[in-house]
Amino acid sequence: MLIAPEKHITEPDKHGFQVRIVRKGKEHSRYFSHNSWGNREKSLVAAQSWRDQQLVLLGTRIKSLVTMGALVNNKTTGVRGVTKSVALDKRRNIRYLVYQVHWKQNGMVKNRKFQVGQVGKVTADQELHCFRTALHFRKAYETCVELDFDFDPQWYVSWKKNRLYETPIDMSSTTSSR
Repeated sequence: MLIAPEKHITEPDKHGFQVRIVRKGKEHSRYFSHNSWGNREKSLVAAQSWRDQQLVLLGTRIKSLVTMGALVNNKTTGVRGVTKSVALDKRRNIRYLVYQVHWKQNGMVKNRKFQVGQVGKVTADQELHCFRTALHFRKAYETCVELDFDFDPQWYVSWKKNRLYETPIDMSSTTSSR
């Protein structure tokens, strides 16, 4: 058995990768054949993607997504500045799944909530989309800080319709703060 350089992924034979995640005694697994995915590299990418989706759904940290050093008061996503929580709408007595991003702007701590939907009615795709959007938001902020640009959270107004993380960050619409 070959070991892939990724946690939870092995190459049990020369024909594909196996992803296995065990939580609370239950195994979540899938096999990714090299032939079905086109080649070895593509099957590894597919295995990594499926593994990451499962780890999000199972509520497990994805340590490869940790950015900017050690975790700070975050036990839900494993990513600095991004938290996952359940918000209660007291008027309707409904709970919503929320990803929240924290950042600093002009010396003040800001936050942006990405509300996935009502707990129990959210699909895996909706949650993963929200999580990836929150990660992209945080990465865009970090990139702006690194390049000394002003960060504009308005880029994410229509995040539910657009998969912003699938396109590169366009820095041409930003201005330098120098």
